[in-house]
Amino acid sequence: MLGESQSQSHERMAMMQWTARLGAVTAEAVATHLDTTIASARARLGAAERDRLLVRRRPLMGQPALYAITRAGLRASGLTGLDPCRVSASNALHLSACAQAAAALERCYPDHRVLGERELRRDGRESGVRRAGARLGMRPDGTPQLHAPDLVLWADGYGDGSLVAVEVELTTKAPQRLVEICRAWARCRGVTGVLYLAPAEVARALERAIGRARAGDRIVVVPLEALPRPGEISTELGAENRLK
Repeated sequence: MLGESQSQSHERMAMMQWTARLGAVTAEAVATHLDTTIASARARLGAAERDRLLVRRRPLMGQPALYAITRAGLRASGLTGLDPCRVSASNALHLSACAQAAAALERCYPDHRVLGERELRRDGRESGVRRAGARLGMRPDGTPQLHAPDLVLWADGYGDGSLVAVEVELTTKAPQRLVEICRAWARCRGVTGVLYLAPAEVARALERAIGRARAGDRIVVVPLEALPRPGEISTELGAENRLK
């Protein structure tokens, strides 16, 4: 059995690797991920920050702080092919929502794994195969234009089992653009289906686009508010079953 210091070191390593894969995380997301309190998660993140393994950023007033891995943290974590995430006012809300979504999906589907966009892109670069990407068209140079999901939820093993693409949509895109993306997902055979997580006002626009794209059998919209928070476990999303 691991000693206390070894156990803590292992937990810290796992937390840093999870952070690096997602880009940046909040204390609330870590609390959901580890099934602990927000105060405990904040203390763990703060300790890693003091050791310069993580960096804390809060570009938006009134929003939770985000923690991203540093280059020293990447070296300590042993991960390769990933770079530190740049947190800014333009991406802070989306990073925060994606981290919470990833943690919540892990809790809802403990027999699945959750992969972030950064890890998807890394694996695509290393293997030359981009999984779970919806083809929107062709670029002028003849290469396909792919739309990558924010997260992937999969069973059985990466590339071997069913893959559900997860999109965290916080703002409403132009209607035609949204329809094009929905059509691309409807054509994509690399995934079992697509789960959109969105606030109510965005969900309405998504439902209209899905209807126009005739993609209702491939795409499901779930309110962001339905995701479990720290201390909660929910199995009521049912997205994967609805997409089979």
